[in-house]
Amino acid sequence: MEILTPAQYPEYEAFVQSHPQGGFTQSTAWPKVKNNWESAVVASRDSRGSLVGGMLVLIQPIPQLHTSFLYAPRGPVCDLHDQAVLADLVAGADLLAKKYHAHTFKMDPDVPMADRRFQQLAQQLGFAQSYGPDGFEGIQARFNYRLYLNGRTEDQLFMDLTQGARRKVRIALKNGVQVRPVGPEYLGQFMELMRATGQRDGFNIRPQSYFARMLEALGDHVRLYMGFYQDQPVCGAITTNYAGKTCYVYGASGNTHREVMPNYLMQWEMIRWAVQTGCTVYDFQGVSGNLQEGSHMYGLYQFKRGFNGQLDELAGEFDRVYHPVTAKLVDAAIVGAGQLRSLRRRMGR
Repeated sequence: MEILTPAQYPEYEAFVQSHPQGGFTQSTAWPKVKNNWESAVVASRDSRGSLVGGMLVLIQPIPQLHTSFLYAPRGPVCDLHDQAVLADLVAGADLLAKKYHAHTFKMDPDVPMADRRFQQLAQQLGFAQSYGPDGFEGIQARFNYRLYLNGRTEDQLFMDLTQGARRKVRIALKNGVQVRPVGPEYLGQFMELMRATGQRDGFNIRPQSYFARMLEALGDHVRLYMGFYQDQPVCGAITTNYAGKTCYVYGASGNTHREVMPNYLMQWEMIRWAVQTGCTVYDFQGVSGNLQEGSHMYGLYQFKRGFNGQLDELAGEFDRVYHPVTAKLVDAAIVGAGQLRSLRRRMGR
């Protein structure tokens, strides 16, 4: 086990990009987006000195309580059934916890709920597993809708969409909707669509500066897509392409011209990007675990289901708690801050 120096990051980056467990939130570019966190990279090597495991750890200092919080988003990157490598990486997290006086280390690997072997190993290494029924209780969504490409061509994939999705893509094309990747100069228009989406669907949105950092930090591994109808922007998305996975991370749409189905064409164009770059999966990202018709998030699932993928249930979050009392104090402070923000919103402040 070792904590890598920045000079070793290119080696780690190449490892993550080529590993089946790799993902953009484990890239060394990600801390440039999460610029209010510190970061470190833990690595495990085999007897020949080659990397066999790695983990980007974000570090959130909490100076008011003289502690910090460690988080490996969608980490670690390794064979998740290799106990020795997992133990190495956890030892690295422990070292960081001591250095930064951390109360908790959290990880949420991309591992299926059905993978009981990993869950047993995590428990043996001192982690407590947590998850909720809706899937949005943690930092990242626990239910992801994914289209596994399986080497299919664009024509094959298009014919494998549901009849309804094919029809709606064709409606967009017939009406002259145009979808294309654009530069950061379109972020202002994207934000207008994001604000409309947030107000319509009842969620808070990130500031424009966050998306600007994301586009700059991830470079060729991310695109801002915009859909236009009659030369006016009607939908947009920020999508990553990293480690063989294309991920639809943020999406936005206006309240007009929805009848020309621009969102369906936008998804299809992003799927085409995944095919053209040799990806194995197009990840629509989070949906709710509550699939009852009429539930708050059912419409989102219904939209994504039209592309004929599959719903993957992940195992949730795994916490290694170093200082239980401090952890409870931090959790209470977070809950209190959330209640205060909610009260201010209700008061219109």
